[in-house]
Amino acid sequence: MDPIAKYISQKISKTRWRPISPALLQQPEVFATGSWDNENNKVSIWSVGDHGVSNMDGEFDEEPQLLCDSQHDGDVMDLQFLDQDRLVSASSSGAVTIFKLQSDCQALSVTHVWERAHHYSCDNAPCTAIVCRSPEIVSVGEDGRVILYKADQTEVLRVIENADSSTIHAVTFLRTTEVLTVNSIGQLKMWDFRQQSDSPAQILSLTGDRVPLHCVDKHPNQQHIVATGGQDGMLCIWDVRQGNTPFSLTEAHSAEMWEVHFHPSNPNHLFTCSEDGSLLHWETTSGSDMSTLLQRGWNSRVVSHSAVSLAGENDSVVSAWLAGDSSKYRLEATHILPSQTLSVNSLDVLEQCLVCGTDGEAVYVHRQVPV
Repeated sequence: MDPIAKYISQKISKTRWRPISPALLQQPEVFATGSWDNENNKVSIWSVGDHGVSNMDGEFDEEPQLLCDSQHDGDVMDLQFLDQDRLVSASSSGAVTIFKLQSDCQALSVTHVWERAHHYSCDNAPCTAIVCRSPEIVSVGEDGRVILYKADQTEVLRVIENADSSTIHAVTFLRTTEVLTVNSIGQLKMWDFRQQSDSPAQILSLTGDRVPLHCVDKHPNQQHIVATGGQDGMLCIWDVRQGNTPFSLTEAHSAEMWEVHFHPSNPNHLFTCSEDGSLLHWETTSGSDMSTLLQRGWNSRVVSHSAVSLAGENDSVVSAWLAGDSSKYRLEATHILPSQTLSVNSLDVLEQCLVCGTDGEAVYVHRQVPV
């Protein structure tokens, strides 16, 4: 089954699935999009459920349907669901906004805005990314600040003023009180909110050229494993417990990698999207032979693993992403989208459903991702 495309006359900067109740064994049906570089930007809510409209073959037409939207001041730089009913946006104006989604998903309203959360002395600074772990929200920005909020409190909880002298591009929670940020000079910085100090608890970095990093995601079950992507299109896997450099580097894309996501419930699968117009589904496979990789055009790929032995080799589970013996584990990548030239800016994956948004003013939904 190919992804379904929906053209919506807006460049899409972010796409996110609405969380589903763990108790219900269901596929996600509702997602949010944010736009950028349009005269009037919006946060929109869509449904891909069966709307009772069948085509000539009697199959349900699952083209996304717009449920509701809300105007957004500035480009939507990031978008994250706090829970099933609340959505948080980051704006190029520097603002962080909480939206409330009506339970029937038919209305979206602003409940709180932290105006100019990110700013320079005489101008706004774009808020580049947010991460949510309800009720906490953390935002980062071009101004080098890291800010901690609580969704039900109007006052900001904590500001790390000079967390970075360069632009912070992305942030993820590692543990309840720890976040990891990536910046425009190839560094990962770990922050522990329990510490009063405004210094990072740890700094990791790419050696050699200081390539800007644009995205980061942590392994859902093993917090010490993170994946990053940046301006050179390389996929980097890091083990933050040891070493200050990446564990492995893989040539993934021919231009900037905008987002990387581990599959939340099957983390041997990972997804990346890029300015080069592609969306790749990566899989760590046990014992796959080289001939199949070469048949898939992998002879041009460089997969290098560092020679360090694994700390925790006695752990009952050694993550496939850190398996240094490359004969045992291989990375395979599959293109998910039909060939296209404009940037794929964002993706999200939940259960077997994937959604992504492009500068071609299209949203693609794939509801049978093989994970």
